[in-house]
Amino acid sequence: MPPLLALPFPTIDPVIVSLGPLAIRWYALSYVAGLLIGWWLMMRLADRPPAPGQDPVVSRAMADDFLLWATLGVILGGRLGYALFYNFAYYLDDPLRILEVWKGGMSFHGGLLGVTIATVLFARRRKIPVLAMGDLVCLVAPIGLFFGRIANFINGELYGRPSDVPWAMVFPTDPLGLPRHPSQLYEAALEGIVLLLILFLLARFAHARARQGLITGAFFLGYAFFRSLAELFRQPDAHIGFLTAATTMGQWLSVPVAAAGLVFIWVALTRRAERS
Repeated sequence: MPPLLALPFPTIDPVIVSLGPLAIRWYALSYVAGLLIGWWLMMRLADRPPAPGQDPVVSRAMADDFLLWATLGVILGGRLGYALFYNFAYYLDDPLRILEVWKGGMSFHGGLLGVTIATVLFARRRKIPVLAMGDLVCLVAPIGLFFGRIANFINGELYGRPSDVPWAMVFPTDPLGLPRHPSQLYEAALEGIVLLLILFLLARFAHARARQGLITGAFFLGYAFFRSLAELFRQPDAHIGFLTAATTMGQWLSVPVAAAGLVFIWVALTRRAERS
C-alpha cells in the first residue's frame, strides 16, 4: 500500500488506441509531435536574416527538406546510442535486438549525435554553413525533449530516486513501491521549457544570431547542465547503477556535450571578435 503522503500517480494507458496488431503509443506520438512541431517552428524561423543587413542563410525549403534527415538522425542515433551506452553486452549478444524498437530503449545522447551527423551531411549537401543550420536545429530541439520526457512520465519509466517531498509519487512500474521524485517532469521542465526560453531569449539579439554556432553551443551547454542536475534526482538504470563517486551514466555522457558547447561558444565569440 503506497504511503499516505505520496501523490497518486495519474495512471494513463501507454497505448492510445489499438487496431488489431497495430498499437499507437504515447511514446511514439511524443516523437511525432516533437519532430512535427519542431519542423513547423523551423519553417517559421527560416528565411530570417541572422542580423540586419545580412542575407538569409537557411530557406524555408531547406527547413522543410530537413524533416526526414532529422527523423532518421533521432531514431537511428537514439537507438544505436542506447545499445552502445546503456546495454552494450545485451545487444552485442544478439545485434538483431537493436531492431526491436517496439520494446523501448532510446538514448538522447545518441539521438543528439545522430542529428548532429544528419545536420552536417545536410548542410554540406545543400552548401550552407553547418553552424547556421545547427543553430536553427538546436533552437527547436528542446521541444522534442519536452515531449519525450512527458512520454517517459506517462509510461512510468525513468522515475526518480526515493524521496519524502510532498510531490513524491509511487510509480506502478516500481517493484519497491516507494514514493519517488517525478524526475521525468523535472527534465521536461528544465531540458524542455526552461532551455527553450533561454535559447529564444538569446536568439532575440541580432548579434547573437549573427555569431554562427553560439546558439548551438548554448544548447549543448544548457542541456548538459540541466541533464546533470536532473540526474541528482533520477534513479539510475538498474543494470548500470551508480558509477564513480555516485555519479551516473547520464552525467558522464553530458561531460563531452558540455565541452562541445563551450568550444562552440568560444569559436563563435572569437571569430566575430576577429572580424569586428
